[in-house]
Amino acid sequence: MYKVQKLLVNYKTLEEFKKFKEYGIQELSMLEDLQENIIENDSESPFYGIYYGNKLVARMSLYRIDGHYDRYFDPPQDYLELWKLEVLPDYHGKGFGSALVQYAKSYNLPIKTNGRQRSSEFWEKMGFNSVTYNPNRDRGENPYVWYPAGVHEQQDATTSEGPLKEMDLSSESIES
Repeated sequence: MYKVQKLLVNYKTLEEFKKFKEYGIQELSMLEDLQENIIENDSESPFYGIYYGNKLVARMSLYRIDGHYDRYFDPPQDYLELWKLEVLPDYHGKGFGSALVQYAKSYNLPIKTNGRQRSSEFWEKMGFNSVTYNPNRDRGENPYVWYPAGVHEQQDATTSEGPLKEMDLSSESIES
């Protein structure tokens, strides 16, 4: 298995992120997120990645969402939102994406993600399920969720709550 590590918010990471922007859809690039928060060697970030040698080849963002805003899981609880999972094209099919997902699962919290087009096979292989579409809650997204033991899909998910509150996981410590 590959070692997943928290990415520092610094100029070296910014340069590594530029390699992903060349390949990914611009909306899925974390480059802008990183630029907005850049402080030299700041380890308080939602970014995680895998290096192969000295090259960043896979990355994702993980945010912890407060259970008050949970519209997906029963019982309602804090959960993880996995964003912008990307693997450089030359490294597809080598287990890097799976290693990032397994790392997110190691928190043993429910996980929600929005899969890219034509990615359903990957998410299903990782044990994720598509949710029953709710137009008010999902607003055109295609959410996939992972349920740890004892957690199921909310049957009456509503969206009367305000916007989701994102919380950075950097204060948590998990060894990979």
